Amino acid sequence: MTASDRALELLAVAARAADAKGGEDLVALDVSVPTPFADVFLLATGSSERQVLAIAEAVAEALGDLGVGTHRREGYQLGHWVLLDFGDLVVHVFHREERLYYGLERLWLDCPPIPVAPLLPAGGAARS
Repeated sequence: MTASDRALELLAVAARAADAKGGEDLVALDVSVPTPFADVFLLATGSSERQVLAIAEAVAEALGDLGVGTHRREGYQLGHWVLLDFGDLVVHVFHREERLYYGLERLWLDCPPIPVAPLLPAGGAARS
């Protein structure tokens, strides 16, 4: 099984929104095989708590404009790791230290990556 077309559409919108707010190191993983609850994870990094929250809000707003609401939101209180569950897509926005500490890429190493750079507008980049 691979990620659904709908999950990939949501990923594109979310990645562009995260990139527009300066999200760094955007990584998308196809988690459709090992998880029954989502098809794609998008990971993004912010350089401060304020930026983490701004990225998360931009993603929620962009998907909300498509009529896609969050099933669950976690982590807004501290702004170190915000999780947004949109069903087929789960977005994780981390502060740099938390991203390194929790290492979701290592935990989901067996899940194939989905290229993010082609989803971004010209001039945008999945900054490292």
